[in-house]
Amino acid sequence: MRAPRSMALGTARPGRPLAKDPTPPGRRPGSGRHVLAVVVGVQLAISIGFFAVMAHLVAYLRHDLGLLAGTIAVVLGVRVALQNMLFLPAGAITDAVGPARTGALACALRAAGFALLGVIDGPAGLLCAAAVLAVGGALFHPAAQSLLAGVTPVRRARGFAAYVVAGQLGAVAGPPIGLALLTGGFGLLSAAAAGAWAVGAVLFLLLPAERGGAGTRFGVRRLTGGVSAVLRDRDFRRFAMTAAPSTLLADQIVTVVPLKEVGAGLTTLFFCVVAIVMAAVQPWCAAGGRGERPWVLRSGLVCAGLGYLALLAMPSGEGGPLAMLLVAAVLHGLAQGLMQSALFQTVTRCAPSGRFGVYFGLLSFIAGVVALTGGFVVGRLFDAGGSAAAMVPAGLALIAVLFAAVLRVPAGTDRDPQPMTRAEVSPANGGQCSIHVAPDRDPASRLGS
Repeated sequence: MRAPRSMALGTARPGRPLAKDPTPPGRRPGSGRHVLAVVVGVQLAISIGFFAVMAHLVAYLRHDLGLLAGTIAVVLGVRVALQNMLFLPAGAITDAVGPARTGALACALRAAGFALLGVIDGPAGLLCAAAVLAVGGALFHPAAQSLLAGVTPVRRARGFAAYVVAGQLGAVAGPPIGLALLTGGFGLLSAAAAGAWAVGAVLFLLLPAERGGAGTRFGVRRLTGGVSAVLRDRDFRRFAMTAAPSTLLADQIVTVVPLKEVGAGLTTLFFCVVAIVMAAVQPWCAAGGRGERPWVLRSGLVCAGLGYLALLAMPSGEGGPLAMLLVAAVLHGLAQGLMQSALFQTVTRCAPSGRFGVYFGLLSFIAGVVALTGGFVVGRLFDAGGSAAAMVPAGLALIAVLFAAVLRVPAGTDRDPQPMTRAEVSPANGGQCSIHVAPDRDPASRLGS
């Protein structure tokens, strides 16, 4: 514990509080504009590369390599499951070594993983590539969002909005770009994706190396300290559990809509509308700090529930009404746009200085476990067919509404890691104003209150 320190300034009124720096210690990644430009640029490049490959990967594994459907499912499932399991330790690593260096490492790993996909043709090698991609993905998301959380509040909301928009642009533009590159073979496509991630690694390295706010040394104690800190935070732990279905609700439209058998054209239209609406709502979320308000997350969950009810009301088959499909797409786009912004702002508000990564990691870990478990149940229900499959959208809608009702968003006001300052006039100091800074405390000491 450091002793209070003071320094002389000009004259000021006795007892008048001074404004605090809006950017917490340990979250100073350099110029806000430079950081936002790098993170958004990286997000656009790697999203195009990612979706360009993933949109055509199953067809390549099935038709070019001749793998069985079960083997393909294992390869893809390993990537998703491992990435979800690694979010918590990856968040702790991000806080320990700094988001810029973690982001560079994440992009390098993903570049290696995509390069491997283009040269390996056996199940063992593909599993290795999937594992590398999973580790890179688990590191990338807390690193990128930690950098966004580190800029001033004025730029933070707009920066995250641009980050989401860039990701959706990549999701829409990636598949057709991948289709064009496939004319040169899957090796060319995977090499192009690896190149995009390699560019991302270089851009992250251009940012100044930052240390986390909890100390300067990297070690096991520091990693476990971050994890134990977030696990002791009962309010945030409760929030993470009640917000966990957000990922499940976003993921399952990928299963439910195609199985409505509306045709490839309408399915593509549905996901394009979701991406457009999700991007379009971001400026609204950013304006006036709306994304920080608890009702925004609840509204996102309710929109997701209504979207699934719209899909339930829509008859299966290519004769299904276009209007109902578009209504469901708009609702799901609103849901995902509102939930992403609200979750980011809540983690930013609740995480102590230098702990954004591990807080984000806990939220993503719990949401990933729920999404994997729920996805398994949804798959079994669809396999059962009949009324069980028909009621899947109703079950998902019920989950959305129930968790919107029980959602508890922490206020986060007690988690501000900055020391409080006050200014007072000291007669012994010739009438000058002295700033007295409260002793710093371990952020973990404020958790669990």
